[in-house]
Amino acid sequence: MQNERRSAMKLVTYEREEQVGVARWDGQRTFHRLLLADGEPVYSMLGLIQARLAGMTVVDGDMIDRGNVRLLAPIPRPARNIFCVGKNYRAHAEEFSRSGYESGQQAQDAVPAAPIFFTKAPETVIADGEAIWAAEGVTEALDYEAELAVIIGRGGRGIMKADAMDHVFGYTIVNDVTARDWQKRHQQWFLGKSFDTFAPMGPAIVTADTIDGRNLELRCLVNGEVRQKANTRDLIFDIPILIETLSAGITLYPGDIIATGTPEGVGVGFKPPKFLGKGDVVRIEIEGIGALENSVG
Repeated sequence: MQNERRSAMKLVTYEREEQVGVARWDGQRTFHRLLLADGEPVYSMLGLIQARLAGMTVVDGDMIDRGNVRLLAPIPRPARNIFCVGKNYRAHAEEFSRSGYESGQQAQDAVPAAPIFFTKAPETVIADGEAIWAAEGVTEALDYEAELAVIIGRGGRGIMKADAMDHVFGYTIVNDVTARDWQKRHQQWFLGKSFDTFAPMGPAIVTADTIDGRNLELRCLVNGEVRQKANTRDLIFDIPILIETLSAGITLYPGDIIATGTPEGVGVGFKPPKFLGKGDVVRIEIEGIGALENSVG
């Protein structure tokens, strides 16, 4: 994985003694607490993004051992807007069309002619290591979706493709957990993708100046079995197109999240489907960012 050799800036949100802060992470055991030049701690990822946009100096403070903090989602709930993209890898679009769980107007065409967007409720967001709700008695078709997520830095409306990457602060990992039966029954995607805990996110944000989100290897393992494997260069609609499309009529703000879509290999794509159940462990790895791992509980 070539991007792992770069000096990636990994940023995390943590909680220690009931106080939330932002730190630079070495990827191992050490966090470096981030401070403004006047010594004021950086308390949130949104605050850090705003400070960088304003040209403020941010420096390393004291070191914190990973074992002494609780890792939160990089942008904890209530998060900024969580925009998601459906059917953005060709092979996944085709497997989903064949699955029998496709519904609504999108069922007419396996591969979309324009990006399909939906949102997830803020209550979906949980951190690396936290449990995904099994929702027993509510859904019988719990599924996973490994996705690269884009974090907006500089906001705006009417952002053109040529300028879109200048608006990206960084990247993280999102698991777009889905209740497939609800997705089909209600003829839209919001309900089946917005149950509590259905957006594990993290463990870190890697800044866009140290990694290229348009060419990253991605894979998803369930109980150690590789289910999904792809590269983000295979997106049908790439990151600049997604930003241009969203921002044409919607103002994007710092900290907005765009989950770019999932590749082939989701549970519903197998014959018979391989849905999740209690005790299953989903691990998503993206080159240069790390691994997001959550069990179903």
